[in-house]
Amino acid sequence: MQISVPRFLLQTLNHLYDMERKLALHGDAAGVLRNIERIKDSISEEKLFFEDPMGQMFNETRVDLEASIAGEGAENLYVTEVIKPIIRFGDLHYSKVIQRGIVVVRARAGLDQKEQDQQAGEQQ
Repeated sequence: MQISVPRFLLQTLNHLYDMERKLALHGDAAGVLRNIERIKDSISEEKLFFEDPMGQMFNETRVDLEASIAGEGAENLYVTEVIKPIIRFGDLHYSKVIQRGIVVVRARAGLDQKEQDQQAGEQQ
């Protein structure tokens, strides 16, 4: 089933994600985050929301991300930069990807097998 979402809604969600990220980095002196949360709540009533994949493990089987690999190595990859978030239709338990996230990934150095297994379990 193909879900049609107006382009302006996708752009709005992308801008909201970018604003949240900037506020997290630079602080929220004016209390803008509260307004952003209200806008996200309004949009979520239409079953649209975004997911921030920052810090998540990445492998080539993920269909919700388009990744560029930075640095050396192609194992133990994790998301180091999010250019566009994953936009989903549905709820937290069951959703369909409307927009694949665009990310930069990098190899994580020094993880032993136990740490890799633990991080893989956290994603599920």
